[in-house]
Amino acid sequence: MEDYDTLEMLEGAFGRKDVSYFVSLLAHSQSLPLLLRVHAVCMLEHIGDERVVPSLLRILKDDPSPLTRHEAAFTLGQLGCKSAVSGLVVAMLNDVSPIVRHESAVALSSIGDAAVLPELEKTIQDKDEDVSNSALIAWEYLSHIKRKQDGIAGLTKPKMRL
Repeated sequence: MEDYDTLEMLEGAFGRKDVSYFVSLLAHSQSLPLLLRVHAVCMLEHIGDERVVPSLLRILKDDPSPLTRHEAAFTLGQLGCKSAVSGLVVAMLNDVSPIVRHESAVALSSIGDAAVLPELEKTIQDKDEDVSNSALIAWEYLSHIKRKQDGIAGLTKPKMRL
């Protein structure tokens, strides 16, 4: 089957909001071309829910392409499911690609779980400036949320590597 035929099938499943099609497709996605892997992950941002989190976490962990892993992190952040937090923390701390570490930090900020503040603080020291800055921004946003929730005046801002 041609990639464009599969792309048409993706578009049809998207139109039907067929989450099970995407979950099934992504279960075997490493054999698919990059175009189809990325497109499938992106579509889940608009039709997915908690059911797609395990598939996206597998993509985030195992896909050979940093671009696909980045899109999985982005989509997990957009979905906002707390069940994605631990996988995003692992990717933020350990992925070899700076764009994946960056997007994982941003996604954690979007999900809004202040429990990840210590991991974000570690990531502020990342050797990549964009990752470090993304972690700092996420840390500041989540600390702001925590301050409001806890009614505390402020947290000590971590030192940033310049």
